[in-house]
Amino acid sequence: MASGATALQAAVFDLDGVITFTARVHAAAWKELFDEYLRSRATRLGESFQPFLATADYHRYVDGKPRYNGVSSFLNSRGIRIPFGKPGDSPQEETVCGLGNRKNDLFNAKVQEMGVEVDQEAVRFVRELRERDVHIGLASSSKNARPILERVGLLDMFEAIVDGLDSERMGLRGKPKPDIFLFCLTKLPGNIDSLNAMVVEDAIAGVQAGRLGGFGLVLGIDRNPQSHALQDHGAHRVIRNFSEISADEVLEYFRSRAQVA
Repeated sequence: MASGATALQAAVFDLDGVITFTARVHAAAWKELFDEYLRSRATRLGESFQPFLATADYHRYVDGKPRYNGVSSFLNSRGIRIPFGKPGDSPQEETVCGLGNRKNDLFNAKVQEMGVEVDQEAVRFVRELRERDVHIGLASSSKNARPILERVGLLDMFEAIVDGLDSERMGLRGKPKPDIFLFCLTKLPGNIDSLNAMVVEDAIAGVQAGRLGGFGLVLGIDRNPQSHALQDHGAHRVIRNFSEISADEVLEYFRSRAQVA
């Protein structure tokens, strides 16, 4: 990487919980999936049923991660081991991939039922950055990122998009590894160094990935009461919502870093 930051040249945004509020829909789909599976398993094995916690379990084990990684992470936390299976598994199969595919079906059904809410302040922030010649990318673990963006009319707002399908095709490691963010940078014009770019994330795994990728600014969005956790895992700054920040403020942050360097 370069020896020091010079100016903000690019910003890479996560989707769920950052541009849109679909993290809520994901959390609801995960809870329905796991509660149904855990209840069935408890009945079958004579165990006590302990439900999936839509806040604690979601943020600790699945938020920001590729779908199958999320399934494995949560099941491991409960001491449950099932075969990984393969991506083509039926949503009814008791495999990691089967459960992950079932979660995807539940998510899509809930999108149709609940719709997709866009954070208009996030859109304002992105457009401010674009007006100041900052290149804009989106990197999401979700395989539904492009359809969601198309549904809300924001597909053209991003110069580069990397989603879960791209990660699968390219063999990119999931967050908290930085692969998806760094790959998104390569798709933006100008051979941009991560020191001259920012990552915007709401998930602990996401801020970890941004910090591991050497990004000049990792901005955490605290959609839930986890400000300290985001900071502890790599966020340089945490805000509650985008009304607390402007493009000019971020540009000044990078200018100040350049002067110190």
